[in-house]
Amino acid sequence: MKGYYLMPHPPLIVPEVGKGQEKQLQKTIDGCNMVGEEIEKLDADTLVIVTPHGTVFNDAVALTDMENLRGDLSKFGAAQVSFNMKINTRLTREILKQAAKSEIPTVALNRENAKTYGVTLELDHGTAVPLYFIKNPDKYEIVHITYGMLSPVELYCFGMAVEEACKKTGTEAVMIASGDLSHRLLKNGPYPFSPFGSKFDTRLMEILGKGDFKGLFQLDGNMVAQAGECGLRSVYILAGALDKTSAKAEILSYEGPFGVGYGVAGFNISEGYSIYEEIKNLGKEAHVKKLQEGPPYTRLVRRNLETWFKTGRPLTVKDIKDKELLREKKGVFVSLKISGQLRGCIGTIEAVTASVGEELLSNSISAAFNDPRFSPLKEEELYQADISVDLLDAPEECSFQALDPQEYGVIVTAGRKRGLLLPMLEGIDSSEEQVSVALKKAGIRKSQAYRLERFKVERFKEAEG
Repeated sequence: MKGYYLMPHPPLIVPEVGKGQEKQLQKTIDGCNMVGEEIEKLDADTLVIVTPHGTVFNDAVALTDMENLRGDLSKFGAAQVSFNMKINTRLTREILKQAAKSEIPTVALNRENAKTYGVTLELDHGTAVPLYFIKNPDKYEIVHITYGMLSPVELYCFGMAVEEACKKTGTEAVMIASGDLSHRLLKNGPYPFSPFGSKFDTRLMEILGKGDFKGLFQLDGNMVAQAGECGLRSVYILAGALDKTSAKAEILSYEGPFGVGYGVAGFNISEGYSIYEEIKNLGKEAHVKKLQEGPPYTRLVRRNLETWFKTGRPLTVKDIKDKELLREKKGVFVSLKISGQLRGCIGTIEAVTASVGEELLSNSISAAFNDPRFSPLKEEELYQADISVDLLDAPEECSFQALDPQEYGVIVTAGRKRGLLLPMLEGIDSSEEQVSVALKKAGIRKSQAYRLERFKVERFKEAEG
């Protein structure tokens, strides 16, 4: 590819939307205009745009595979800002092919299967806003990519597949990673404030400025989760496309006057080497340490998953060395997170085996490989994962007023439908939110009659981040 850029996508920076307010984001506008001017000089024919706001799948990266993609900013009061972009289907299909070679799950979206998925294919604002600053956008074809909720290493590998596809097809392309940074910078901002917001933005821009892409995979998971960003996954893909180079970002602008961080950057590239194998193995040392330290519950889960990858079989009750795990019967939930993002969570409300230890063996395999929201865990992801275990007390029926999402989990039941939500979850700050999510998980309408139960948990973590 001929150029690589990070761009934000606040509709407010488009004058037809901002109607004067965009002047408060002049640094961002100037940075985006600089990107547009640079791209115009590169003599490229295709814009590869990675967006968070197309059709997002938990278990796959989505690429639009049809002749044209239309969209406008009518949702933001500016229907006159519209685009009808031609898709570079040849490059799109080669990316799909290269991703398949690397076993990265993808979905090729078209008008036919969009109906099956229940989605509308249109050019989203994560794509439209960057396009607004491209000079003569109609002269380019585009590749429209919506990142999936895959692991950081998988997204990096997908970026490598994009770069390889460009080489295979001889496409003169430019990549734009569209994404806003922390949405939680201000106490009076549009999203709940977090002190981690500015820390995340500062650290990310520092990593990009130094070209330390391994640092992307060493970000504190709790900081990432608390930051409330939508751009990091786009950056993982961009970094993968830059594999085998030495690339440092020139930060063109950064600001966040409305409580959301907006960064604009271009990359200066020189010869380098691949870091893919290094990032795959970054967590190995920590993995070995976690097998030896920490709560016995998380150690057993990690040892069970390691054994599965080595032998294709889980541990048995005879392999449980800590007898404490065999003395108690409880419901158990096993959760896996990577970079602060959920990667699998399965559990039992009440014990279905003879002990907590056996419950852990069963539920850890289910959380890693059978959570329908995610693709099966890969061995290198185990090295990056943080594991937590929740032991559930017996549930008790309660009123809505007796709920507290920080202290109690909730169970909603209507007939044979049942939904559960654990306590102390990021983004669940009220009983209303907690019950609403539990009802949705159970497939119970809010208008239906349902029973409420609450329960306490004892939570064991390997790491805070």
